[in-house]
Amino acid sequence: MPAINSTQTPTQKDSAQRPSPLTPKEWDQQFPGVLDAIAIMAGAANVIMQLARLPVGHGVVESRVESGALFKHPIKRARTTITYLGIVWLGTAEEKQLYRAAVNGAHRQVHSTEQSKVKYNAFDPELQMWVAACLYWGIVDTNQKLGYRMSPSQRQAFYRLGSQLGTTLQVKADMWPADEDAFERYWQEGLAKMEIDETTRDFFNRLIDLEFLHPILSKLFGPVNRFMTIGFLPPAFRDELCVAWDSGKQRKFERLMSVIRSVNCATPRVLRQLPFYYVMWDFRRRVSKGVPLV
Repeated sequence: MPAINSTQTPTQKDSAQRPSPLTPKEWDQQFPGVLDAIAIMAGAANVIMQLARLPVGHGVVESRVESGALFKHPIKRARTTITYLGIVWLGTAEEKQLYRAAVNGAHRQVHSTEQSKVKYNAFDPELQMWVAACLYWGIVDTNQKLGYRMSPSQRQAFYRLGSQLGTTLQVKADMWPADEDAFERYWQEGLAKMEIDETTRDFFNRLIDLEFLHPILSKLFGPVNRFMTIGFLPPAFRDELCVAWDSGKQRKFERLMSVIRSVNCATPRVLRQLPFYYVMWDFRRRVSKGVPLV
């Protein structure tokens, strides 16, 4: 490890201690499928998982950050989320610090008020840990549904990298469960704390039906998105959301995933990873021009 000059800033020290991030090509070689754009189709399901903890759900529903509101600025909201994942996997230590500061600026406005039915604060590291856990669980689950299989050593290496999904914000490194077995225990404990109330259930249904899009697009693509979203949800979340699912729908979902897998495997790597190339280019362009990052 290189020596660290005591006059370096915390960000510079962090950079000196951490290896350079993997390139998209290296990600595909070491952890196939993790950066595939097709995984975005599971995004709505993952949002529901994250927001199925009432403080997180009410924090998003009641958020006063108008510029990041899904139903007002859906494209910007999607860009911000994908950029966060891009920074986590592909960003340098300095870039992580820059994006953390930008997200923190938005999060300062996300806290409960005296009128709030549920108390929440976007800076709560416990809640951010749950969001990070959902992201990690969802990535692994979607990766498997797309037909990718990691070896035990790959799984362990990816699990260690997964901690960055939280530590890029307020989650402390020692909060991330020590290994996959510890993560599974944390996950099961988290499921027991899950709760969807009338407020968040209404928000989820509007999200699933794509009501943030033009009415024509919502009507055309909403039913497909609903089917896929419910298919990606674990059973416990389906039950809490009060949506129907049976063996026939599961078989239909698996057949559809088989077709998607075939198309995805035939797609060149650069095209599969194109959204991450774009958001990293856009992020660096914004930094260079001094444009707001979120």
